[in-house]
Amino acid sequence: MFIDSHCHLDRIDLAPYANDFNAFVDAARAAQIRHMLCIAIDMEAYPAMLAQVTPYPDISLSVGVHPNVNDGREPTLDELLQLADNDKVIAIGETGLDYFRSSGDLEWQFQRFRTHIAAAKILKKPLIIHTREAGHDSLDVLRAEGANQVGGIIHCFTEDWAYAEKALELNFYISFSGIVTFKNAEAIKDVARRIPADRFLIETDSPYLAPVPYRGKPNYPTYVRYVAEHLAELRGTSVAAIAEQSSNNFYQLFAGSSADRQRFSA
Repeated sequence: MFIDSHCHLDRIDLAPYANDFNAFVDAARAAQIRHMLCIAIDMEAYPAMLAQVTPYPDISLSVGVHPNVNDGREPTLDELLQLADNDKVIAIGETGLDYFRSSGDLEWQFQRFRTHIAAAKILKKPLIIHTREAGHDSLDVLRAEGANQVGGIIHCFTEDWAYAEKALELNFYISFSGIVTFKNAEAIKDVARRIPADRFLIETDSPYLAPVPYRGKPNYPTYVRYVAEHLAELRGTSVAAIAEQSSNNFYQLFAGSSADRQRFSA
């Protein structure tokens, strides 16, 4: 059974499922997807996303605003705290820094990042971190703001082993997306081989970044199996072992007791 630790379910193309979200969820369950963490990226779409996934016990949510979003409502600390005070919300984010799509004076990104970290610390909920071409600055902010108190996930990991070590020291997990299956992703493959067994997760980031053999096409949580298969090959183990270990790691991060784990099962 697999857990997709990062997906955007309100943005996937439901056409293959007759535009029926329930049919999509049934198909994911049939493909042995035990749980999905649906990630928020803005305030405007959040209410509809919450309404969409609330009926499903095997889907959890994050709440936050992506660092690239600069034309929507800026979340205040109080608003994040209010929205995240919900049993469906298990994480804060995705948040972080992005120098690839944003440029110029990015103090607004830094301030937004700090606000999310503050909310996570108050609520004691892990952070979902997005960082692109801003790796070391992202770590500096996490370190300075005491994000190690709650930890979280460096999602869609694209850095090298030296970076991974620093993230691990800050109490963060490394999540591998379909990028790890790409031929030119040697640095990421190296991290996948070396990461401690108890500190990695798998994700799709669907509908984006589909793994080989679907690279360049719409992505779905069911494709998380291809990430697991590639990790199994890199680590010299079985797909079942990767599925079990990554699921256990997810539980360790988001559920402190066996009783809490029950809410992550369908």
